[in-house]
Amino acid sequence: MTNIAFIGLGNMGNPMAANLVKSGLNVTGFDLVAGNLSQAEANGLAIASTAAAAVDGADVIITMLPAGAHVLSVYEEILPYAKPGALLIDSSTIDVESARQAHKMAADRKMLSVDAPVSGGVGGAEAGTLTFMAGGSKEAFALAEPILDPMAGRVVYCGDGGAGQAAKICNNMILGISMIGAGEAFVLAEKLGLSHQALFDVASTSSGQCWSINTYCPVPGPVPTSPANNDYKPGFAAALMLKDLKLAQEAAQSAGAVTPLGASALQLYGLFNAAGEGGTDFSGIINLLRGEEKK
Repeated sequence: MTNIAFIGLGNMGNPMAANLVKSGLNVTGFDLVAGNLSQAEANGLAIASTAAAAVDGADVIITMLPAGAHVLSVYEEILPYAKPGALLIDSSTIDVESARQAHKMAADRKMLSVDAPVSGGVGGAEAGTLTFMAGGSKEAFALAEPILDPMAGRVVYCGDGGAGQAAKICNNMILGISMIGAGEAFVLAEKLGLSHQALFDVASTSSGQCWSINTYCPVPGPVPTSPANNDYKPGFAAALMLKDLKLAQEAAQSAGAVTPLGASALQLYGLFNAAGEGGTDFSGIINLLRGEEKK
């Protein structure tokens, strides 16, 4: 049976690891937060006392961490203890350069590696319906895909090392921009006396349709499952959207790409977070556009 080490058992990592356990895999976890470890143990994971202990004997090592610096630090710690030939999968959302550096660290020890950030939020992690965007060699991807499958609704191969991270930040830049556009449209509709439902019925079935309206509508009513119907509880927190938009702008600057709407979205989410709304769902940006606190 395949033995998995899972490092990083936060809001996303814990349910992801739990789905691996449900699929019949042996999973040993580690996290710096005691509460996360308790939840992981309740989910059926074996618990290790250190990251190095977690990877001892593991065939696959999965990391789900906040930033590139954390991933590189953990790789430095665990690689000397990893089983020869172990597969490394990093599902964190990090900068492309750090992802490529992590691939190099693995390659220097003759290990295969995949960067596989996710889309779908906590709900997708719990349901096992995440979209994984994978970068790495085709050989590494072939090994990683069946491991990712119990956590996934879809696994997309994007190209060489770092391509998964590139796809993730491009996708989330679109998402941040489109949610602001959806919010502006509903605010304008309110000023013009047009009901939320009327605008939704038109935009969701015509040229204005997008995920930010059809699936994640930023006003209460039209889409019952959207966070707008739950006081904008995430979902996908505004602080995480801000992080991803920063990564997108850093990548754009490095690559020489012109992304004025991405830059504007970064500024607006920066203001939203500075107003104390980092823990609010990112669709709550509509309240900033109204010039008011969240409702």
